[in-house]
Amino acid sequence: MCDKHTHPAAEASQQGSRRRRVWELGQASHCPLVGVTLPLTALRKLVERVTGGRLLHDDYDVHVGAVAECALRNRLSEALQKALERRYAGDVARFRAARTTAEVGALWAQAVAAGNVPGAFWAGLTHPRCTPELEQQMCRDIHMVQHQAGACVRADIDKYHALAAEHARVVRELAGMQGRCQALLQERTAQAGRYERQLMAAHAALIAKDSDIHQLRGELDRLRDAVPELETRTRLANRLAQMEEREAALRAQVTALKAARAALPDAAAPAAAIAGHPATPAVPAAVPVRLVNRSVLCVGGRSGSVPIYRNVIQGVGAQFAHHDGGLEDSAGQLDASLAAADLVICQTGCISHHAYWRVKDHCKRTGKRCIFVDNPSVSSLVRELREAVAPA
Repeated sequence: MCDKHTHPAAEASQQGSRRRRVWELGQASHCPLVGVTLPLTALRKLVERVTGGRLLHDDYDVHVGAVAECALRNRLSEALQKALERRYAGDVARFRAARTTAEVGALWAQAVAAGNVPGAFWAGLTHPRCTPELEQQMCRDIHMVQHQAGACVRADIDKYHALAAEHARVVRELAGMQGRCQALLQERTAQAGRYERQLMAAHAALIAKDSDIHQLRGELDRLRDAVPELETRTRLANRLAQMEEREAALRAQVTALKAARAALPDAAAPAAAIAGHPATPAVPAAVPVRLVNRSVLCVGGRSGSVPIYRNVIQGVGAQFAHHDGGLEDSAGQLDASLAAADLVICQTGCISHHAYWRVKDHCKRTGKRCIFVDNPSVSSLVRELREAVAPA
């Protein structure tokens, strides 16, 4: 009989020691890999060298193209493989000492804590002991590291702009003061009397200016107390008006579609079945909830199941809206659809990565209820609706 508890060294020998290549990694890791491990200037030079010409695309297009090419073995993916191996040879050698998945994860955690993630990210992803679970965890960690790095960069940029503006102001003031001093020195020897009169006039103007400033500051404080957060409230009011217009248009469209469907003859469905066209499948089970006059947006899902989703949603008294998660529908329509919805159902198994994060961020910011359905089946949709809307 074989022992169920295999020694880590024996496990490592069974799995082999060949490191993975770029095109052998999961597609979800290609985007953070290209974005973190290679600076934009280095990536652009590499792509120009492979394509044999100067690129006219912007940095985003170059990044997206490189990520797409990483899915297959080609000239660009092979060039990326060689460039990353040369750039992070030290990190690859350090990770080579890891014999198990746990040891690879420990080295990655040390690199994240130390803030030195590019080389460790490459060495850890391509390590022969990197499992899909560890690869997913590394991608999640690098996602959060990028958010933190972006926040720090924005703070540094704000500080730089503030210092630059302060420096320019000081330079202008210094130049003006030097000019005034030179003029005063020249006039001091020849026109002392006029200098005294100008000095007195300057003092009077300064006093008047201070009085005006004090009065204006008091008036500004009174206005702020009378209308707190005026700019923010005005901006939010404009945004609310736009969303209300959009919601009214969508509700009118839904009402028109319902009226058009109700006007169809009753024999349309049987005739379609006789002609060889399958009818819309019926709702598999009743849902003990009511969402009358509420708008429910379903993001993602299989195209063949959309009629069934519509029957389920409309069967509980709600208005149905659908967005395929960026596969064919425009990603710009997603924000408007989210704003008009009262409840969002996200089919996580049939949706793009970008659309998933936009749905999650919108619902978190607005406090809107969102149901995440992992299995894109009608029974899962019915079960999640029952659990989400049923009373506690």
